[in-house]
Formats: sequence, structure tokens, C-alpha cells
Amino acid sequence: MRETPRAEHPQPRPHRALAHTAGASCSGTPHRSDGRPPHTPRGARQPDPLGRPGTTPPVPGRPALFSALVALAVVTWQVLVHGPLARLDERVSRSLVDSVPRSLSELGADLGNMTVALPVLACAMAYAVWRGRRLAALYAGLAMALVPLLVIPLKEWTARPGPLEPWAAGYYPSGHTATAMVAYFGAAFLVSNRLLPVAAVLTALTGTGLILRGYHWPLDVLASVALCIPLLRWPVYAARRGGPDGGPSGGAR
Repeated sequence: MRETPRAEHPQPRPHRALAHTAGASCSGTPHRSDGRPPHTPRGARQPDPLGRPGTTPPVPGRPALFSALVALAVVTWQVLVHGPLARLDERVSRSLVDSVPRSLSELGADLGNMTVALPVLACAMAYAVWRGRRLAALYAGLAMALVPLLVIPLKEWTARPGPLEPWAAGYYPSGHTATAMVAYFGAAFLVSNRLLPVAAVLTALTGTGLILRGYHWPLDVLASVALCIPLLRWPVYAARRGGPDGGPSGGAR
């Protein structure tokens, strides 16, 4: 019988193999011979939601900043004209004041005192400087310095009376809430991302305590949160970069 010849596999040509391996790196990652990156999803570096590669969330992006500024403008307008949102705010507040023991509400409200919040931020700033992240520490300190510069003019402009002191003015926005948010979140970003839930809880306890004790209306607290989001933008970004003077590093985890 006539035997059917077996098909032989093509043998590689040495000069063609060398041509395709010339662009390969020593790390073992395949590259094109012309030095261009491969057309694969893993071959291109994906940017962050802001469109800038290298930043790590949760750096407040443009949508968050825009939403915070819009919320602050709307709430401030309602407070100035005593609109329906401000009237609803007052009704809700009256139903919440003293709904828990005052000892508990005062404990939460005291978390926004400068004597409590500022030492926390100061320790975190000292730690960041020791780790070589001086720029992040500087931005956090500047954010805290901006709190009274922004809150006090708003208090004088709106002249909103308090829930328990209708004859007094200057309750909008809440300075204690702003102090707590900048201090605790700033400290968390400077030390470790694992502390972010702690910062959120401390800020929430501060605002809740102020409302339940009758020191502030709910919109006062909401306005302070909206005001602090832009303030924390650059401290957060510098802390996320993590290296000395804001350079890239793995310092902030």
C-alpha cells in the first residue's frame, strides 16, 4: 500500500524569531517589535475617574465638588429667604431636639470642639511630616485654617437664629461640624485609609449630637458638610500621592 505522508510542522526560522523578540523586555512582558504597547486591555494604563492616571480614589472629583457647591448654594438661598426647605428643616428639628438624653447628644456635639478635634489633626500632621509627606500635612493645616475664614462670614451674612435661642443669630452653617469633618477626615487621609470609616462616624456623631441637642438645625450641618468637601480636595489628593512633599509613594495606605 502506498503510505500517506505525514504532515510536518513548520520549523521556526531563527532570523524571524530574533526579529520578534528584539522588543521584549527582560521582565518577560511581551511587546511589539516596534516598541509600541500591545493592543490589549492590560497593556494600557487605565486612568482614574477624573481622567488623570495615577490618582487613587476617593479624591473628590469634579462631579462631587460641583454637587457640593450646588447643594451649598441652594441651602443657603433657602435659609436667606426662609423658603419651604428651611421651614421643613425647622419642623424636623423641633421633633428631634431632646429625643435622646442630653448627656449623649452633648457628648457627640463636643467632638466638634477645637480642643478635641484640633489635637487629633495636629498629631496626624506631625506623623505625616515624620513620614516625609510635608506637603500633605501643609494642605491639611491650610484646610483647617480656612474653616473659620469661610464659616464666620456665612454666619454673619445669613444671621440664622438657633433652635433653642431664637433671639440669637449666627447658627448657619455649623462651625463644629466643619471643624470635625476637616480634622477627622484630614487626619485619616494623612495616617491611613483604614481610618476613613472612623472619621465618617466621628463626623456623623458630631452633626447628630448638634441636631439632637438643639445647637443647630439639620440644614446647618448639611451646609457644613457641603462646604468641607471642596476644602478637603487638595489635602486628600496630596495625601493619596503619599511620597515626600506629595511625591509618589506607598505611604498613605
